[in-house]
Amino acid sequence: MSIDYLKKILTSRVYDLAVETPLEFAPGLSERMGNRIYFKREDMQSVFSFKLRGAYNKMAQLSSAQLKRGVICASAGNHAQGVALSASHLGCRALIVMPVTTPAVKIDAVRARGGEVVLHGESYSDAYQHALTLEKKLKLTFVHPFDDPDVIAGQGTIGMEILRQHPGSVHAVFVAVGGGGLIGGVGAYIKLVRPDIKIIGVQTTDSDAMTRSLHSGRRVTLTDVGLFSDGTAVKQVGEETFRLAKKYVDEMILVDTDAVCAAIKDVFTETRSILEPAGALAVAGAKAYIERQSNQKTPLRDETLVAIACGANMNFDRLRFVAERAEVGEAHEAVFAVTIPEERGSFRRFCHLVGARSITEFNYRINDEKLAHVFVGLQVANRAEPPKIARQFDKQGFKTIDLTHDELAKLHIRHLVGGKSALASGELLYRFEFPERPGALMRFLDSLAPSWNISLFHYRSQGGDVGRVLVGLQVPKAEMKAFRDFLANIGFRSWDESQNPAYQLFL
Repeated sequence: MSIDYLKKILTSRVYDLAVETPLEFAPGLSERMGNRIYFKREDMQSVFSFKLRGAYNKMAQLSSAQLKRGVICASAGNHAQGVALSASHLGCRALIVMPVTTPAVKIDAVRARGGEVVLHGESYSDAYQHALTLEKKLKLTFVHPFDDPDVIAGQGTIGMEILRQHPGSVHAVFVAVGGGGLIGGVGAYIKLVRPDIKIIGVQTTDSDAMTRSLHSGRRVTLTDVGLFSDGTAVKQVGEETFRLAKKYVDEMILVDTDAVCAAIKDVFTETRSILEPAGALAVAGAKAYIERQSNQKTPLRDETLVAIACGANMNFDRLRFVAERAEVGEAHEAVFAVTIPEERGSFRRFCHLVGARSITEFNYRINDEKLAHVFVGLQVANRAEPPKIARQFDKQGFKTIDLTHDELAKLHIRHLVGGKSALASGELLYRFEFPERPGALMRFLDSLAPSWNISLFHYRSQGGDVGRVLVGLQVPKAEMKAFRDFLANIGFRSWDESQNPAYQLFL
């Protein structure tokens, strides 16, 4: 049976609790990008996220008997706050299952709005399965974060507001995609009323379940997801949201962590508000779309683009990481490994070559009689500059490697430059990621075999939901099979960096 989403959206009960958020013009970003860019400010909801719309619309339509029994949901934060506030407004019990990795700021926010919090598992999937168990045991009503027609319709009211607030020409609306509830609702309304407007979904490169699903024509389940944009870290999209996406989404765009950080900075510059990573995804996608089109025969100019700023539940401690990576994401910083002759005057000659450029980082330590390796960060104007600078250095006899997009360099090397050690023979270098929570680092260390010597170790708290560690291990050749088994069974994401040029030059 087909669902009349236009009717469901027009009759949604969201405004009992949610508010119509402004559609704000971004003058600075618009001028820079050569197009008119608007932010749909869902971060201004009382729970700082669009999730309130869907949660309340679902719960407002429950029977009095269902409300009396209470509701349950699984969430990493934003949906949880929407359900908790809706339950408080409707006078019913709300049990919220959250992963143990959820930042304290989100747990406290749910409790402050009257929600009962149960912490279970390390991911949304773990919390979801536990919530289903409790639903049956306690006879509660499950409020799905995205795969429910009433939830989808509640989110779709955002599309209704956009068209009412900007009745003129709109080239495209950009929507962050996790499970697909937001783009399903917004896409359904806009395409039914204004089919000329493009609906473009945006995901991170490491949480792209919807992109892969649309490409393959079936729902794809990811083995793991990146946790930086925790609000969109979904391993499998919903059945109904996938059906709607196939019908109404024009294309998907993928962006990386640096681009998201740059978008957070863009929104802050325009509004003085700080979005969470998922909240800034749409802005990052709009910028990537314009940049991609600029390379076409007919660049995108003077068009109207709307980006849904869908959430602002930012963990404060994460801002350090965002600030560091925003410059790279905005193409304002380039990072290089430069080899110069270890002789008098060469260091000065290289500095003269750098010239008047602003230096963001400069690391050097003597470790060889003939060659010196310099780790240098420079401010640049755009993405085209780093390759030009590298060629300029090469022409002057300074062998250069562009590390601007090298994760090892950006996360670890820049904090570790100090020279090689003669004691590190036979070293294997690996990057690991694990869910960040108290005691997580020690549990990671405990998982290492006691017979393997640790020759290098670097961990730096980034304030996010994931811990990143760089480890040098001296594993005897006879134990390599055991080491490979260790990597296969440890349960953490890992990358072999032993052949990375940044490692070979500096460590």
